[in-house]
Amino acid sequence: MKTLTRERSELAEDPGHKSDNAKRRQILEGARKVFRAKGFDGASMEVIAREAGVSKGTLYVYFNSKEALFEALILEERLGQAELMAGVLTSQSDIATDLRRIGRIYLEKMGRPEKMSTLRMVIGAAEKFPQFGNLVYQAGPCQGRRELGKFIQERIEKGDLKPCDVELAAGQFFDLCVAGVLRRMLLNAGPAPDEAEIKMNIDAAVKVFLAAYGA
Repeated sequence: MKTLTRERSELAEDPGHKSDNAKRRQILEGARKVFRAKGFDGASMEVIAREAGVSKGTLYVYFNSKEALFEALILEERLGQAELMAGVLTSQSDIATDLRRIGRIYLEKMGRPEKMSTLRMVIGAAEKFPQFGNLVYQAGPCQGRRELGKFIQERIEKGDLKPCDVELAAGQFFDLCVAGVLRRMLLNAGPAPDEAEIKMNIDAAVKVFLAAYGA
């Protein structure tokens, strides 16, 4: 079975599919706006088609159900997140500086309004469709722990960190970075962190992490 990444690559290389790609993108952008505004249950294919500027017939050519359209949005989010983290989790400096850089990018990404909207959207649908929650969980926390775990293992081998369960340590680091911030934003109980709060959170996260795992 082809991966979504491979399918996307093959379509991009095939001129015959360029117009299909553009139309699919148009539909996904319209659907994203509707799902964020109305939630999964409140959205309808009719409203999505209208927002996307296509007919319902065209919409059903690309996505045969609201569930399939919602899943496509989640998969797109997963690809974007993987691409972002691939460029971040590299050794560039001393361990504390690298952790601060990684933590800052992670917190800034989590604090984006569109990220919070996506998480709320999925949480709202997950009780009825747990597969959506699982997709986001696997693409977000699980993939993030695996990728940061590889970085941690590399720094263990360099002597910067003590041997440990690298994925457990990775999850703890991510949790430290968003401590006191993520719940507030997810519940829309306050603004995204400003520069001062980001610095305070990340400095504290790195300090606690290195106290536990620093060599």
